[in-house]
Amino acid sequence: MTHAFLARRAFLDIGGADAESFLQNLITTDLTGLPEGDAAPGALLTPQGKILIFFLVSRQSTGFRLECESENRDNLLKRLTMYRLRAAVELKPVDADGTALCFDGDGEGLRDIRFAKAGITLLRRAASGADENRQAYDSLRIAHGIAEAPEDFAPGDAFPHDVLMDLNGGLSFRKGCYVGQEVVSRMQHRATARRRIVQVSGVAVLPVTGTPLTAGGKSIGTLGTVIGNAGLAMVRIDKAGAAMADDQPIFAGDMPVTLRLPGWSGLGFPAEPVGDDT
Repeated sequence: MTHAFLARRAFLDIGGADAESFLQNLITTDLTGLPEGDAAPGALLTPQGKILIFFLVSRQSTGFRLECESENRDNLLKRLTMYRLRAAVELKPVDADGTALCFDGDGEGLRDIRFAKAGITLLRRAASGADENRQAYDSLRIAHGIAEAPEDFAPGDAFPHDVLMDLNGGLSFRKGCYVGQEVVSRMQHRATARRRIVQVSGVAVLPVTGTPLTAGGKSIGTLGTVIGNAGLAMVRIDKAGAAMADDQPIFAGDMPVTLRLPGWSGLGFPAEPVGDDT
């Protein structure tokens, strides 16, 4: 059974004898332990360690498949082609224009390991010909703190840590070098990640995506995906934690809100603000 359909999703197949080593040296995900049947988060980073293109990657019998926003596929194909050089790699767009989702595990598709970390079985598969129907999916993402671009972060604006990729299987600290690896490794070892995706609850319908979150009149983050009185936001958790420790209210626009970190993340709000990120 299909519970939601995401339009404007695109797919790219990567095959050939060098497909795995080619991707392994470029993207954040460690492919060596990725089994067939799972879709893992991944990204191509800028040299400064920020997410340039976010996607899901899965293993196939013939290589790998990347799923991304339709508007990003040409750029992703262009960049992978640039890096290919003489590697035995074939890059092929897939004839599909959306993703069908099943939330109860009773269906066909790849298991999205981001939701599996939160104890939810969500299956996804390439599909075509349906109207966009994503509210149930966005509600599920909000309920479990699963961020996606461009709703929750813009290309070139977020580090992988910011969107919990260090905790959801999308960021490796054990494999060899890849684009941007030095920066994210330094953030990990120095524990300098301070921006994180949080869940937001309001007393009424939340303001629109992009609304600043403030404490003491100072910005601490920005609202992302919003449905009714619930949403996601990218927040400086040290500043949010300091405000909470001082019983200082936090606002989204003019509305008082409460923040919490996704339970599956194991993270907590620090009690004091610290210096800026890397």
